[in-house]
Amino acid sequence: MIRVLLVDDHALFRQGLRSLLESEGMRVIGEAANGREAIRYAADTHPDVILMDIQMPELDGVKATQSILEIDPNSRVIMITMYRQDRYVFEAVKAGARGYVLKDADATTLLDVIKRVAAGEALLDADMAQNVLDDFRDKREELPSEKHADLNERETMILKLLAQGFSNQDIALRLDISEKTVRNRLSEIFTKLQLNNRTQAALYAIREGIANLD
Repeated sequence: MIRVLLVDDHALFRQGLRSLLESEGMRVIGEAANGREAIRYAADTHPDVILMDIQMPELDGVKATQSILEIDPNSRVIMITMYRQDRYVFEAVKAGARGYVLKDADATTLLDVIKRVAAGEALLDADMAQNVLDDFRDKREELPSEKHADLNERETMILKLLAQGFSNQDIALRLDISEKTVRNRLSEIFTKLQLNNRTQAALYAIREGIANLD
C-alpha cells in the first residue's frame, strides 16, 4: 500500500485527491495546507510519496521541498502545478523533486505518476530535463565536473537506466542483480560524482551523454 502525504492549501482539492487515492487502495497518511505543515508531517510520518502544491501561503512548495529533502534526501516529492512551464517546477526539480503533474491531469495519469515515483523512478521528460540543464547554465551553476570515466561499466549502465526512468527493481531485473546491490551501487555513484539525489543523477547522465530521453 502506497502511503501518500497531500500538500495543498485548498481543502476541497485535497478531499478530492484523498477520495481518488483511497478508492485505488492507496493510504493518505496526512494532509497539509502549507509548506511548514508539510515539513512537519513529512518528518513525522515518512510517506512513500508527497504530492506537493507549488503556490501556498506561509511557505511555498519549492522551499518546503528543499527543506524536506535536506532532512531526508530519499523523500519522493511530486510537484502539483497549474502550468507545465512553471518556473517553480524547475527549481523544485533541481532541488530533487522526482517529477511533476498538472492539476488538470486525468486520474489515470496521476495514479501512474504516483506508482512510478513510489517504485523509485524520477520522471523527467526530455523538455523538462533540457530546460533544467539550460537553467543551470544560465545561472552559471554547474553539476559536478568529474567525468564519468570514474565510473566502471556496471555503474555507468546503472546510471544510464536511472536517467531513462527505470526503477531500482527494473534496473535489478535488467542487470540480473539484487535491488540491494542497485541501491548500494547508486550510493557509490552519488558519492563519486558528488550528487545528492536521483534527479541530479539523471540530469548529470543526460548532460554527459550517458543517456538521452529522445
